[in-house]
Amino acid sequence: MIRTYKVMLLPNNKQKTKLFQCAGVARWAYNFALAQQQENDKQGGKFLSDGELRKRLTQLKQTKEYSWLNQFSNNITKQAIKDACQAYKNFFEGRAKFPKFKTKKRTRPSFYQDTAKIKITDTHVKLEKLTSSKKKRKQTFNWIRLAERGRIPHGANIKYVNPRIVFDGMNWFLTVGVEEAEVKHGTYNEVIGIDLGIKSFATVSNGMTFPNIHHMPQVKKLEKQMKRMQRKISRKYEMNKIQTERGEYRYRKTENIKKLEFLVLKKRRRLKHIQLNHTHHITTTLVKTKPAYVVMEDLNTSGMLKNRKLSKAIQQQTFHEFKRQMTYKCAWYGIELIVADRFYPSSKKCSCCGHVKEKLSLSERTYRCEACGIEMDRDLNASINLKNYAK
Repeated sequence: MIRTYKVMLLPNNKQKTKLFQCAGVARWAYNFALAQQQENDKQGGKFLSDGELRKRLTQLKQTKEYSWLNQFSNNITKQAIKDACQAYKNFFEGRAKFPKFKTKKRTRPSFYQDTAKIKITDTHVKLEKLTSSKKKRKQTFNWIRLAERGRIPHGANIKYVNPRIVFDGMNWFLTVGVEEAEVKHGTYNEVIGIDLGIKSFATVSNGMTFPNIHHMPQVKKLEKQMKRMQRKISRKYEMNKIQTERGEYRYRKTENIKKLEFLVLKKRRRLKHIQLNHTHHITTTLVKTKPAYVVMEDLNTSGMLKNRKLSKAIQQQTFHEFKRQMTYKCAWYGIELIVADRFYPSSKKCSCCGHVKEKLSLSERTYRCEACGIEMDRDLNASINLKNYAK
């Protein structure tokens, strides 16, 4: 089983510059491979393998114009070419859209590190060829400090998978997969059903309820601050617009606008981290109850978003992220995850007698059975039905 770790890096200014240059080299190699594939396709040639494209790149490196590529690790360009070829294959096999050229403005800076060359300790990570000097004193430039001590497993027997260095707009991160043995609990006690909603994020059949984090004052305050700052940016853009000779308007991005946009980015990132932490807390709590099975419903989120009154609330809940986390955390601990059929009437069905209602509006928060007369919270009733679905 492969477990992925993501840790923030703390590079100095010179290391930051070199990391951006490495990301630029990876972007250039990806675009080079894509351009070669498109040119070859126009001429009616067969698909070019990544090995053939790497040979062409090696020949380019020998010329004076492209000699600057020798200052960077060969593994960066090699993996970027592999990624471009895989993206091209995915299009022709119907798994993805046609690949686009990466731009400096819209592409997230990232690059690959070789699994054999990367070295990780409790406090630092060593990257390949950040400096071309062989002197021992200069080689310390290759070591970048980690923000979390001892977060990533390291040792002689540890096998790393697909290490990547990624910039998210504010900080650099190291993401790496580690091969680990599957953990299994000694005993499993029960089956749990999870009903996802808007009023409460998750209602569990054992009585546990997790609130919607967007109803909390801390999150509401952050959203309000973001709205105010975005309006301020919009006003500044209007103040600094220039009319060209053709009569069109162009907007200037001043230093004050850049500062405000960076502050908005920080607020948005903080909001995202609060929400992600909340989701991780819920999924970890559920997995640690050691259930034999976990049953979830297969929500039609794209269909639910068509309700314009609830679309924003549904979008904020990130049901897909919750399902993704439950999938891999259940796999870690050997718990079977069951996804109920999309048309299973978990909300309309009585968990006591099995009677199914013909209609149930969203305003009815209490489920009242017409057959047996039981009254129960509708979300709890749905979660119990999902629990019974496993049987």
